[in-house]
Amino acid sequence: MTEETYKSREERKQAEKTRQNLQKSKSSPKKGSFIKKVIIVCLVLGLVTTGAGAITFASMIKDVPNLDSSKLADPLSTKFYDKNGSFLYEYGKEKRTKISYKQVPRVLENAFIATEDSRFYEHEGIDIKRTAKAIFVNVTEDFGSQGGSTITQQVIKNSFLTPEKTIKRKVQEWKLAYQLEQEYSKHEILMMYLNKIYLGNRSYGVAAAAKNYYGLEANELKKMTLAQAAMLAGLPQSPNNYDPSKPENKEEATKRRNIVLTLMNRHGYITEKQMKEAAKVPVTEGIVPKKNQQSMPYEAFLDAAVKEVKGKLKGVDISKDGLSIYTTLDPKAQDYADKMLGTNEIIAYPDSEFQGAFVFLDTKTGEVRAIGSGRNDFKADFMGNNFAIDMKRQPGSSFKPIFDYGPAIEQLKWSTAHLINDQKTTYSSGQSISNWDRQNHGMMTIRNALQYSYNVPALLTMRAVGMEKAKTFAENLGITFHNHQVYESYAIGSNTVNPLQMAGAYSAFGNGGVYNKPHFVQKVVLANGKVVSFAEKPKRVMKDYTAYMVTDMLRTVVDAGTGKNANVPGLDVAGKTGTTNFDQKTIARFGYPSNATNDSWFAGYTPQYSMAVWTGYEQNGQGNYMVGDTTKIAHYMFKSMMQSFGTDSSSFKQPNSVYRVRNELYIKGVGSAEVPIIPKYNNGKKSPKIEKNKGKEKKHFQKEKGKNKGKEKGKGKKKDH
Repeated sequence: MTEETYKSREERKQAEKTRQNLQKSKSSPKKGSFIKKVIIVCLVLGLVTTGAGAITFASMIKDVPNLDSSKLADPLSTKFYDKNGSFLYEYGKEKRTKISYKQVPRVLENAFIATEDSRFYEHEGIDIKRTAKAIFVNVTEDFGSQGGSTITQQVIKNSFLTPEKTIKRKVQEWKLAYQLEQEYSKHEILMMYLNKIYLGNRSYGVAAAAKNYYGLEANELKKMTLAQAAMLAGLPQSPNNYDPSKPENKEEATKRRNIVLTLMNRHGYITEKQMKEAAKVPVTEGIVPKKNQQSMPYEAFLDAAVKEVKGKLKGVDISKDGLSIYTTLDPKAQDYADKMLGTNEIIAYPDSEFQGAFVFLDTKTGEVRAIGSGRNDFKADFMGNNFAIDMKRQPGSSFKPIFDYGPAIEQLKWSTAHLINDQKTTYSSGQSISNWDRQNHGMMTIRNALQYSYNVPALLTMRAVGMEKAKTFAENLGITFHNHQVYESYAIGSNTVNPLQMAGAYSAFGNGGVYNKPHFVQKVVLANGKVVSFAEKPKRVMKDYTAYMVTDMLRTVVDAGTGKNANVPGLDVAGKTGTTNFDQKTIARFGYPSNATNDSWFAGYTPQYSMAVWTGYEQNGQGNYMVGDTTKIAHYMFKSMMQSFGTDSSSFKQPNSVYRVRNELYIKGVGSAEVPIIPKYNNGKKSPKIEKNKGKEKKHFQKEKGKNKGKEKGKGKKKDH
């Protein structure tokens, strides 16, 4: 209990004397006593009626929270830092400024008391008259439809209780409000309220609101006018709707401001002349333009970081819990990503509706360095829609390494030269499946099948593995499936994913088969100093030979296949394209060309960075589609990021579990019918010399009794499906 606690009763007496002089009216003791009795009856009636007689007052307060002083403290702001520990942004600092009672101008205090709790200095936490009125309404209507909360009760509600509107919570609120009045002075309680309340425009507390709306610093509050004070006091009821800085709110904000002026006059704080003069002041007078207010940097990235924090630390509130969030953000990479999406300086986009989303992360750690969350301005509300992490789109052929060829090498120990017959095939349901060129190509290696992105070999490969084993392999790479169900069409990417999942999955191939869950946060330091690490333990999800052999095949895709536009000179790049088409019904309905593309992806990696890019239109089936070079924009975005930030020119290291013959890879100790017979060397050695991989696929073809001779010619120019 502080010294001010003992001043509380004196404050009430002085306030009552002032009010009596201003209003020149007194209440009859007998009348007051009668009213009090009526109110008590109403309270009992309200409790019995709304509780249906089943809940007693004692049972309602038995689990009431303790009056914890730490929860009454002003909320602490959250600080964000980049990957190097450099400060980025403080959420709440400029929006919540703590001030003392002495700094509050009297006109502002009077405005809030007249509006929110006219008998604040008289009651002991509960305004019996106001509560009675609320109960009469609540008994005849729905409970919670009429409020009667005092300023003290609002402090309790905001600090200790849930926002639910039940009779039990209200009774607990009464009890705690009474306790609060016994332990703290009126001035202390008033400041708990004025320093914490939300007033719109990202303003917590009256000092922050005065700064954000009128440009008044904490030491300038005495300059506040009556009209400004009335405006601020009217905001708590509906901060967003009465925010005078929004042009569309001008009329409603004016009405609300004038209601406050009327209440101030009614309760004797201002004269009628003062009320009328203040009402003539335009509600927008003195308002600070929005453009002069600080905005949050890297909103989409910080939004993703906050979602990650909330997912791991249940119940945290970044607006008041005083967290220090150390992110994985690379500001230079994010600035470049924002420029690439926000302008046409790096990529020439076909129209304003064209969208793109991507995740750019560290291959070895899974730390996300930058994201792209659409080409429109992203406004973080810390649980909004974020394209990079929330979207669900089909990945097309970019899913084949994850669901087909990776599992085949892992489970069946296939070589990259394993032969598969690209022949006419259907799904088990009888539905047809075809390659993008509507042809079948006979026997070919899985390297060539992936290089030219043929669908039939992918399905046959997945069948050889088994759908459940393919599912397990994909899930170990961070891929999730709706209702945990998988279907044969997933072999060619008919499932849905987001760029974060795809970048994480591909990075495991680039990291030797070790998966690091993609993350936006390195660690969080709580207000009490406790450190919570967010980097999960690395997990081996495949053999090193699987990771390297898939990587080597994906090099071929970039060097001589469908992904040549994503190749970066000087870097060891592996990657895969992916496109999805519209069904025949949609094509017929909207008159789309037969080659209209719905989604276009590129997912790839170097030893340093991994990146998954999606491009397309947010709303499909309404005249939006991609054709021709538009489908290559995802490739160009990948290339631009890698060229700009890729500094590691090293190559993926071939593990000891793999050996190479004529540019095909085989697993040591595993017999393979595809290993070619090579003549002895002149020096008499019996075993062939293992060529060191240079990361460059020169050419590979298969001949089966002359069937496929010449069929491979020109395939590198074809479009991936």
